[in-house]
Amino acid sequence: MKYQQSQLPHLVIIGGGFAGVELIKKLNGKAIKVTVLDKNNYFNFQPLMYQVASGGLGPDAIAYPLRKIIGSMPNVAFRMAEVTNLNMEVNQVETNIGTFQFDYLCIATGAQTNFFGNATLEKYCMQLKSIPDALDLRSDILQEFEKALHANGSEERILNFVIVGGGPTGVETAGALAEIKKNVLPSDYSELDASKMQVYLIEAAPRVLASMSEISSHKAKQFLEELGVNVLLNTSVKEYKFTSGELLLSNGDVLKTDTVIWSAGVKGKTIPGLPETIIARGNRYQVDAFNRIVGFENVFAIGDIAYMTSDKAYPNGHPMVGTVAQQQGKLMARNIINLMQGKPMKPYTYFNLGSMATVGRHKAVLEVFGIKLQGYLAWLGWMFLHLMLLVGFRSRIIVFTNWMWNYFTYQRAIRIITRPFIPKS
Repeated sequence: MKYQQSQLPHLVIIGGGFAGVELIKKLNGKAIKVTVLDKNNYFNFQPLMYQVASGGLGPDAIAYPLRKIIGSMPNVAFRMAEVTNLNMEVNQVETNIGTFQFDYLCIATGAQTNFFGNATLEKYCMQLKSIPDALDLRSDILQEFEKALHANGSEERILNFVIVGGGPTGVETAGALAEIKKNVLPSDYSELDASKMQVYLIEAAPRVLASMSEISSHKAKQFLEELGVNVLLNTSVKEYKFTSGELLLSNGDVLKTDTVIWSAGVKGKTIPGLPETIIARGNRYQVDAFNRIVGFENVFAIGDIAYMTSDKAYPNGHPMVGTVAQQQGKLMARNIINLMQGKPMKPYTYFNLGSMATVGRHKAVLEVFGIKLQGYLAWLGWMFLHLMLLVGFRSRIIVFTNWMWNYFTYQRAIRIITRPFIPKS
């Protein structure tokens, strides 16, 4: 059925990530006008970001154009815009390209790196929250190898790579760097002594992958150590002196390094205009069981930016992972329609599909529906599930082809510096 767009209620969605994309899909063809706002024109598959950073994949393998997703949707429009403010008195979203009036607003801005207020770490540490971040890190890694060739005795500092944070991103990045040391350095940089490259993983908690079971955590640590990663538990970063390359740790040790990759935490990406009183733990918007922001009837938040305590199983909010975002996006579409039709909305309850992380070739941990796998089967399961979650058939083919090349050649094919990384001074 065709509708006059001007006569339909208008929903503005801020953010084209996991939550926003699922919401868009479920509202395709419905009797509601939808406008999607995002500062990027693509959906970014963040779980594989570390593979772009380590040269295993190109950025086009994990990014998918938002306009390609919504191209055939008659009631959905996209605008590449950066949201600057919310004017709730007149129901307007203010952006760098103009204002957008809304009847309903859904905020799905996701998360950003949390440096816990340490400006020095924020300025000098690498991070992995966007494709530009991943490309910067890829360039930095390769530039460090080039620099080590004429280091004149300072190779230790140059070839020490430190990852802070033992969650999935930290574990997977550490494993990827360890495989570069094993397979790439000897072939591409035969003049270097590969044994001088050291990878450190620093975690403040007693174990890595704290959100998974102890058996998975223990096995992941074992896999990392088998690859030569130096795993430091119960250890936090106190200070980073970038000029001298000194990373000061809570145990009193000092690591010499030019590259610190920060994956120790995330926080919600809020927007000016909403009351600070509704910003809860983790810089997230407090929402009710229907993902409605507290104090508003027509404003919602889904995904990483939503802090829901009404789910009794998660008194401190749901984990900031893609499955939560996707589930909330799907339910949000149904609830928006119900709200428009005067029907009761359905509360959200998280259905935990499990967790997984890969460390390297044949080395992964996977927990799905109570089943715990480690090693080869977990590695195959990790690859299959990530391929299925990618948006677009082309992306699946590109990723699968690159994985097969990496598997049979032991090489990461995209070892090019197309945009040199210049550290902040």
